[in-house]
Amino acid sequence: MRPEPALDPTARVGRAPGSVIAVLTAHKAIRSGVLWGFIFGTFVASSAFSYVSIYRTQAQRDRLETAFGSNNATSALFGPAPQLQTVAGFTVFKVSMTLIILGAVWGLLTSTRLLRGEEECGRWELLLSGRTTRRHATAQALIGLAAGVTTLWAVTSLITVVSGLPAKIEIAAGPALFFALALVASAAMFVAVGAVTSQLAATRRQAGSYAAVVLGVSYAVRMVADSGIGLRWLRWASPLGWVEELQPLTGPRPLALLPIAAFTAALAIVAVHLAGARDLGASTIPNRSSARPHLGLLSGATGLTIRLIRPIAMGWAVAIGVSALLFGLVAKSAGVTISGSSVQQVLSRLGVTGTGVDAYLGTAFLILAVLVAFVAAGQVTAARTEESVGRLDHLLVRPVSRSSWFGGRMMVAATVLVASGVIAGVFTWLGEVSQHAGVSFTTMVAAGLNIVPPAVCILGIGALTLGAWPRATSVVVYGVLGWSLLVEIVGGIGALSHWVFDTSVFHQMATAPARPPQWTTGGVLVAIGVVSGVIGTLAFKLRDLSGE
Repeated sequence: MRPEPALDPTARVGRAPGSVIAVLTAHKAIRSGVLWGFIFGTFVASSAFSYVSIYRTQAQRDRLETAFGSNNATSALFGPAPQLQTVAGFTVFKVSMTLIILGAVWGLLTSTRLLRGEEECGRWELLLSGRTTRRHATAQALIGLAAGVTTLWAVTSLITVVSGLPAKIEIAAGPALFFALALVASAAMFVAVGAVTSQLAATRRQAGSYAAVVLGVSYAVRMVADSGIGLRWLRWASPLGWVEELQPLTGPRPLALLPIAAFTAALAIVAVHLAGARDLGASTIPNRSSARPHLGLLSGATGLTIRLIRPIAMGWAVAIGVSALLFGLVAKSAGVTISGSSVQQVLSRLGVTGTGVDAYLGTAFLILAVLVAFVAAGQVTAARTEESVGRLDHLLVRPVSRSSWFGGRMMVAATVLVASGVIAGVFTWLGEVSQHAGVSFTTMVAAGLNIVPPAVCILGIGALTLGAWPRATSVVVYGVLGWSLLVEIVGGIGALSHWVFDTSVFHQMATAPARPPQWTTGGVLVAIGVVSGVIGTLAFKLRDLSGE
């Protein structure tokens, strides 16, 4: 009988220890990069095609340039607007700042989730028990995150290049690739910012908050620099200002990539160094092990929910309030541009009727409705996180019923949505009344409440998914939101039939104040959300708790 061969102790089993964390991180980051790259590219393409379909004559383009080319308010909000008489100039003006901020948010959320979030959940303990160190593991994770950023750029580039091929657009491949690079540069920088804050903070929530502060300060500094008060040099004090200095499509300045690359590389090195200077599960900034107890809102499950979501809700409230205020400040000047132009043809496809200020505000509240819907999606995924990481187990072992926890969580989320709508209406009114735009307070508050039903509908769909199919919660809730947003963007250039339009929850909303709110339709959306939430509560009560 032949003896069995001895096992080779040097033989590899599975992935090499030096790459397993990079592969796992890249797998998650790439999936997210593909989705958001598609959204970025579609936004760019729709903006380019909408320009050539709306502004067909040179006179219309000159009028646009006159209204926005030297408008300090719009420059502070969206950045400078050079060459608005061209497709390239308009596309840069319309999409750059929005996508730059979205890219930064994507970067800091993805980074903190896959670094501090994975460590906080205990999954890094298993990985670090193998042949690797904390610094090596962090470096691997950063490689995986870099793969996600590269994927975001590749998908955005592909769609941007293809959309620039038609003769009426005529954006060459080289400038299109550089434009896509500028759009995702903020994502790369804030991946690095999130990597550093993941070492500084003890929890993912704290790490995300620290990174969000950096983003907020960067945006504020850039806004001051572009406000026309002689402080243009302040752009170089803000990472978002560096991206703006790239000037893609209108006057490319590749040298501005140097501070972006240096900033990203420096923060990556700092993150790796800090990871090795602390223990697993610890933080560079000491987390107080003992403190005077603050027992407010801890008398029940609903109070605990309010306490947990309070920082996030306040952050969203500030973001919505500031956005609404800025929309109100430019409403009068934007309304003058819209009046009598072919822009109204495009707005009519989105259901925006009326002229001037009302038409502009109808579009502005559509954007605010998307922000409030993101609040709803975030509340559902936060509830899912409580379950998936095991924190909910500690609550449900006490005399707390599943239905009371689930229902209370959704009720608190719905209250946050209503408050967000009121904030949107009030702050838009504050902006437009300062410019004497002539829209009443009650009309603006009604318009703010009008954007709540689509968010409640998304909240209910998310609750149903969380109760019946928990692992698909994030995909479903952001899928519904992303699809509805995509339909509105593409539909604005007349590329969709009304049957497809009707699948968007935003299209079911009246574009107040351009049109009076349709409370009956809004009631139907709310009813769908409530029924879905009730069914989700029952399903959650009957199933077992589910991890990742």
